[in-house]
Amino acid sequence: MSIKSAGKLTAWVLSLGCPKNRVDTEKILGSLGIPVKMATHMGRSELVLINTCAFIEPAARESIRAILDAIERIRTLKRRPLLAVAGCLPGRYGKDELASELPEVDLWLHPQEQEIWPAMIQKALTIKESNVPGRITPFDMSYAWLKIGEGCRHKCAFCTIPSIRGKLKSETADKIVGEAEFLLANGVRELVLVGQDVAAWGQDFNNGPGHINSSMASSKLPGLVDKLCNLPGLAWLRLLYLYPSEISDDLLRFMAATGRPLLPYLDIPFQHSHPDILKSMGRPFSENPYAIVEKISKYLPNAALRTTLITGYPGETEERFEHLCNFVREAKFQNLGVFPYYAEDGTVAATLPQQVDPAVREERRQEIMAIQKEVSRNKLLEYCGTNMKVLVDSPRHDEWPGLYAGRVWFQAPEIDGITYVSGPGVKVGAMPECEIVDSHDYDLTALA
Repeated sequence: MSIKSAGKLTAWVLSLGCPKNRVDTEKILGSLGIPVKMATHMGRSELVLINTCAFIEPAARESIRAILDAIERIRTLKRRPLLAVAGCLPGRYGKDELASELPEVDLWLHPQEQEIWPAMIQKALTIKESNVPGRITPFDMSYAWLKIGEGCRHKCAFCTIPSIRGKLKSETADKIVGEAEFLLANGVRELVLVGQDVAAWGQDFNNGPGHINSSMASSKLPGLVDKLCNLPGLAWLRLLYLYPSEISDDLLRFMAATGRPLLPYLDIPFQHSHPDILKSMGRPFSENPYAIVEKISKYLPNAALRTTLITGYPGETEERFEHLCNFVREAKFQNLGVFPYYAEDGTVAATLPQQVDPAVREERRQEIMAIQKEVSRNKLLEYCGTNMKVLVDSPRHDEWPGLYAGRVWFQAPEIDGITYVSGPGVKVGAMPECEIVDSHDYDLTALA
């Protein structure tokens, strides 16, 4: 297929999985050297791009279903678009193996080849490179994710990410700041830093291949954050995915001293609370989760904590599960997500004895979420009658005219609850001072 460099490329795009994947997708589209128009139907597209997730078994199944659906839909078209599949699925299972199973896919893009993804698509479509903006993103959004690195330096027993995405590779500060300036200039109010371990950013600089100096933990991130906080137009800066081992006193002191736009919001994937389970998981920290929560409260007493947990990990007895339940009750996380354990091929955890029955894993997940629902309901009730700024994200006029969805500072986009807001001056991108008039299990209602 030939695309003229002076024309436009019409693309149908599906990005699955985490925000990091979304950023990768936006960067592919923005680096093709040709204007890209988004198609609502595959029949109107010249490129079908599916960026996959395969972190856990259900995600891999969803990705495969999406590919098979695209193959079937493309078979019915008179004009066949190029079908490109990127991301974690080829990273986990290999391009050659997938190509033999799904020969209808024209182009497989491995996650450790991201730098040449645009060139591979350009070659397949014979696009002549011209202007390269670097990222295409919907600029009617009030927030954007800013990916600051790739890969991971940890070796958790249950996780497939290092084998899929490779070792830690931090993006340079200049590129991150430049991308942030680009996003802010286009109306974004909130930047969300994402990576497998945001606090480890820069620890791979100047250390030689494969070498990580653990004494450098958290020492470089404050410098990057300080540069970002001084950018004009930035209202909120949020950090996602901070490994417990990286929550140092220095980092917490820096966050406390910096203040807004850096939000006192910490997303810390504890995964579990019982010391025996954590040891079996190979979690990279020696302190117990209670100690880390207490340390955060010392420096940031009003911080909002978010965590992710796994239920039914091998060896999780009733006693160890009850330890996790008590941790959720006592820590009182602002936001919390739970996954039942999946025995992923190629991981150490899949070979461990004392595997827990899948039905029990799911029952325990539901029990944790029931505890968290009560915690969340009680915490949100405390905000009723107070005034808070609400960042307005999108209209909800289908529910009733003048209604919008937004967020207060402790609600991260697309993963936490939302704040329903209405009143004078409420529009996408605005940040009005609002009265919180009602609360629900996970959401708030506000009036400007």
